[in-house]
Amino acid sequence: MSEEQQAQPQLALERIYTKDISFEVPGAQVFTKQWQPELNINLSSSAEKIDATHFEVALKVVVQATNDGETAFIVDVTQAGIFLIDSVEEERLPYILGAYCPNILFPFLREAVNDLVTKGSFPQLLLTPINFDAEFEANMQRAQATAVEGQA
Repeated sequence: MSEEQQAQPQLALERIYTKDISFEVPGAQVFTKQWQPELNINLSSSAEKIDATHFEVALKVVVQATNDGETAFIVDVTQAGIFLIDSVEEERLPYILGAYCPNILFPFLREAVNDLVTKGSFPQLLLTPINFDAEFEANMQRAQATAVEGQA
């Protein structure tokens, strides 16, 4: 077997899991008022190398719903996955960790948030799908623009 055959790129999801989960309803008075919520949604992602061929990628969302000026609920979910990434070109790694893996994790995160909110006796909350490819590209362009400005 030649070296080229041995170094075939590998990319696989090995495990998906809920890393952290929290749901809080600060006060029951929220259930006595007309429901007209305002949502504050904060989404972030991270990646950590576990060993030579494995990475943990995590998507974290915090949703704070206020109703009539009071906090109705706070949901905080971190959905993670362990990905086997081996013999992949180094320049492709940021895209895989910053866009490809989050695209896989997002539906699971979305489902967990919705389940918590509905079990908390609130109307369904389906997070709007996100195009992580476009977000990654926009972040790369911003980083390049910042680097260019820093050199000027």
